[in-house]
Amino acid sequence: MKLEVLKTDGTKSGETVELSKDIFEIEPNDHVLYLAVKAYLANQRQGTHKAKERSEVSGGGKKPWRQKGRGGARAGSTRSPLWVGGGSIFGPKPRDYTQKLNKKVISLARKSALSYKAKANQIIVVEDFNFDTPKTKEFSKILNALHLKGKKTLFLTNGTLENVYKSGRNIERVNILEADKASAYELLNNQILVLQKSAVNLLESTFK
Repeated sequence: MKLEVLKTDGTKSGETVELSKDIFEIEPNDHVLYLAVKAYLANQRQGTHKAKERSEVSGGGKKPWRQKGRGGARAGSTRSPLWVGGGSIFGPKPRDYTQKLNKKVISLARKSALSYKAKANQIIVVEDFNFDTPKTKEFSKILNALHLKGKKTLFLTNGTLENVYKSGRNIERVNILEADKASAYELLNNQILVLQKSAVNLLESTFK
């Protein structure tokens, strides 16, 4: 699959890049994608939720009233789950939500995501660019030139480009990642996938 390389001003550079068929034109595996997305979202959870149970709530050491003779229900503690201020019944406890997938599943999921994006014509390749200092205004100009303003966009860069990242991180609906670190979920969760020209080789090298 060949794609034209665009300049940052939106015009054609005259160059093309060949996208590997083994990565961008495979038959997507939906079940593997489901596993990868589920694991990614589960791994974002902190699992720090906590509710105090009956034994953990302060107070309630004294029996509120005598067992018999009052005509009411018996009670042994003011911290019973049935009382206001009492402990929770089967409340949430801290836990680890981490899900692990083997490398072959992760790799196949990423290939499937890239193949879906290629099939839907949602991939753009632009020439390599960087900034001397963070410049959000310049990054916005690039978005406008590529007709991406307002679209949910993922930029994949060749390695760590700190000034590019800082230039785009405050722009709504724009995410910037290193090409070899994008997960299947992140590759799918956008309207347009933008690859820097040199990032194509970096991305493909992660599957070798």
